[in-house]
Amino acid sequence: MICLFGLILCVPAIIYYWYGIYAAIAFFANPNLQDIDENPLKLAFYPPITILKPVCGLDQDTYQNFASFCTQAYPQYQMIFAVRDHHDPVITVIQQIIKDFPLVDIELVQSDRLIGNNYKISNLANALPHAKHEILVLADSDVRVDPAYLKSLVQPLANPEVGAVTCLYRPIMQGWVATLEAVGISTDYLASVLVANQLEGLKFALGTTIAIPKRVLTEIGGFEAIAEYLADDYQIGYLTAKAGYKVILSSYIIDHLISTNSWQDLLNRQLRWAYCTKVSRPLGYLGLFFTQGIATSLIFLVLSGGSRWGWIGVAIALTSRMILAWVVAVWGLRDQTALKFLWLVPIRDLLSFGIWIYSWFSNSMNWRGRNLKLDRDGKLLLKSDQEYHRINIENPTKTGK
Repeated sequence: MICLFGLILCVPAIIYYWYGIYAAIAFFANPNLQDIDENPLKLAFYPPITILKPVCGLDQDTYQNFASFCTQAYPQYQMIFAVRDHHDPVITVIQQIIKDFPLVDIELVQSDRLIGNNYKISNLANALPHAKHEILVLADSDVRVDPAYLKSLVQPLANPEVGAVTCLYRPIMQGWVATLEAVGISTDYLASVLVANQLEGLKFALGTTIAIPKRVLTEIGGFEAIAEYLADDYQIGYLTAKAGYKVILSSYIIDHLISTNSWQDLLNRQLRWAYCTKVSRPLGYLGLFFTQGIATSLIFLVLSGGSRWGWIGVAIALTSRMILAWVVAVWGLRDQTALKFLWLVPIRDLLSFGIWIYSWFSNSMNWRGRNLKLDRDGKLLLKSDQEYHRINIENPTKTGK
């Protein structure tokens, strides 16, 4: 009976790990195949682009991150920085970027207009009227790219059936806490993205970068349709797919700078991501239990009283998990952090399992000084009108990007 229970616990995770290995090999072995297939003309496609970059506060290496978007090997593009607080220190960096790259069409938009509790989306909505071009690229402030970024990203949009393009990313970190987070992103989260992409194609997008035509954004309701949601990137991809368009995972890989410097920051960020998944795909989130092979095999080991079968289950689960981590992060993403700290994967998985359990008992979070909670639809709510007054009147710089 115990062996049967152990199979129920361990086997689904092991199957998931090996399917993830297959999905990663299928994607990375032919990195440009999908981009070409989604471009029916199979020709260079370089429409004018507007990059919308919502910003709030200073990230790690802010100037270098911004500057990397100003050296694109691309015929025509515009970049708009959107800031809510006119006292935000990031404005000085943006002004320096404008001065240092006079040949690039760069604009700073400062507006405290809110269209919802997701301040990042309000920033994007405030920037949109200034966009000159049909193709929009939404890019976070803590990412860095090379000159081929726009050329690679935009190619699938040559096919009118494609409504959005998004990217995997390679975490770049400083410090032990950020290392633990980066290992989890490369070996766990992005592995799940590749599995979803292989199984059914993407029905969501990743927030680091999303390319979307204005006409598609308008068709799905604009930024107003997602202004109350925490998982705005998921909603953009979900609504785009729901409208009948394809969401494509680009072959381009972005560098994402992780600046998490405390355990509290790590837990806050991980809980936000957990809540995003829970409210966006509740059945899938419940099913994550059966992808936690390290935890479930250890549970089986304890329940079996340290039996031989229990140890065999742990060994197979651990081996499968480490192979998946290596294939996705080291071979596929070329992630040097994951290569150096691959031994942290089991520890990171157990932390994720603990967060998964905790997330079922809470919907509250702290996001850049704002105490928020989620309703059942995944919309952001301030905990009280009094809290709203305190944040926006007494301390207006504590916002999210």
